[in-house]
Amino acid sequence: MTTALPLKTFEDVRQALLARREIALLDVREEDPFAQEHPLFAANLPAGRIELDAWARIPRSDTDIVVYDNGEGLADPAARTLRRLGYTNVALLAGGLEGWRHAGGEIFKDVNVPSKAFGELVESVRHTPSLAAEEVKALLDSQADVVVLDARRFDEYQTMSIPSGISVPGAELVLRARTLAPDPATRIIVNCAGRTRSIIGTQSLVNAGIPNPVSALRNGTIGWTLAGQTLDHGASRRFTEVPPAQRAEAARDARAVADRAGVRRATPADLPRFAAEAGRTTYRFDVRTPEAFTVGHLPGFRSAPGGQLVQETDVSAPVRGARLVLADDDGVRANMTASWLAQMGWDVWVLDGVTAADFSESGATASPVPEPAGPVSWTDSAPLAQWLAQAPAGHTAVLDLTTSANYVKRHIPGAWFVLRSELAQAVARIPAAQRYVLTCGSSQLARYAAADLARLTGAEVVVLRGGTLAWIEAGLPLEQGETRLASPRTDRYRRPYEGTDNPREAMQAYLDWEFGLVEQLGRDGTHGFRVI
Repeated sequence: MTTALPLKTFEDVRQALLARREIALLDVREEDPFAQEHPLFAANLPAGRIELDAWARIPRSDTDIVVYDNGEGLADPAARTLRRLGYTNVALLAGGLEGWRHAGGEIFKDVNVPSKAFGELVESVRHTPSLAAEEVKALLDSQADVVVLDARRFDEYQTMSIPSGISVPGAELVLRARTLAPDPATRIIVNCAGRTRSIIGTQSLVNAGIPNPVSALRNGTIGWTLAGQTLDHGASRRFTEVPPAQRAEAARDARAVADRAGVRRATPADLPRFAAEAGRTTYRFDVRTPEAFTVGHLPGFRSAPGGQLVQETDVSAPVRGARLVLADDDGVRANMTASWLAQMGWDVWVLDGVTAADFSESGATASPVPEPAGPVSWTDSAPLAQWLAQAPAGHTAVLDLTTSANYVKRHIPGAWFVLRSELAQAVARIPAAQRYVLTCGSSQLARYAAADLARLTGAEVVVLRGGTLAWIEAGLPLEQGETRLASPRTDRYRRPYEGTDNPREAMQAYLDWEFGLVEQLGRDGTHGFRVI
């Protein structure tokens, strides 16, 4: 007989948040339903990806974990998967999301909400300067002494950008602004797609004492689009190197801001002590650019560019109340990032005393993952191609567990898109086959579904070695589009501020939602934010 899992109530979670005790409140639905409604500090960990993501995102096995869904039947099996992975303090949220709502808990929409709400609070307290899209356009048209700095990731910037804008991801702004605008009279405009990174980026420059006049582009590229103005696409303007004297000046400014925010200091000698401390989770982040991280980084640190770390705390550090240790090679990015995280209520430390020799690892870091619970049978691309070409119709079915965006971009001809969290429902929609082949990008996720698929179908189940990437490398044909969707595309929430084809109504509704976040924070009461 299956033992019932323990329950935690809304009040249990609320008290942990107020006391700043470590807790991971996990929403195990797909990203789109999560984005429609969830508690402020809930982190999205889709049930179908637990094996791939849990160990990296929740590194301490005795973390207090509370799991919920909204009646889809995902929470209980997800909690049991977490237990099988070694987590010892896993409970279900009593009543799920509806229980939270019924108990009086505030419900939030969208993704990265703690950061977005904090950004709105910063603007309301500090009255962060901003200019409307029409004002910025007039400055550019008149060839005024203006530089536009885009605080988003480079790939977002390339998708759409303000004409003349330069890509300077958020944590790089204080380091590089003086080089890009050496004349103190030059006006600096900071933009993102919506509001948060514009506000935080602008206020970072203000807090650091940059002498230039600085303003956010009010409402970012959304505001630009709503004003009827044209965006650039495919731009590639990036920041340049910083002279040593300007780097040293930026380091002093950033350290002063971090000290005002109450950021704590650590040395490499503290790291083993942190790791050994019972009952404490320590995340270690390198907040430089991904390119710099790949060239060389500190052992045990993960890449989390500072601007995105502030923007996506719920993704990078789902354990609220954990300790964060930040590192870079000059102190600027780490101290500025830490200054914001400290204001967001995190126990944040900057690692001092590192040398160039300490950045001894290179390349990307691989996240630890468990082995599948049962044996896995494998096949290669060539036999699969023969089966699909020569076997009778309906003999072999290919199930692709990649993201829906990747599936639409390219997949094996005839493959079905399937969400692992909805495997049973998907199988019921797919014509029965004698053999099922599982794949995804690399088949790392697909292998975890093999035992469940065999149990559901009673048929032969094999996993494609190397996944769809191996199929592509073999030069085999591909298909595009939503050709066979056995699951809905709920794995990705379409942000109203991304892309260039969103309805104007959706963009305006998003801005209206952001404007209301400060009031929601007040009703929720658990945030612990402060603004220096």
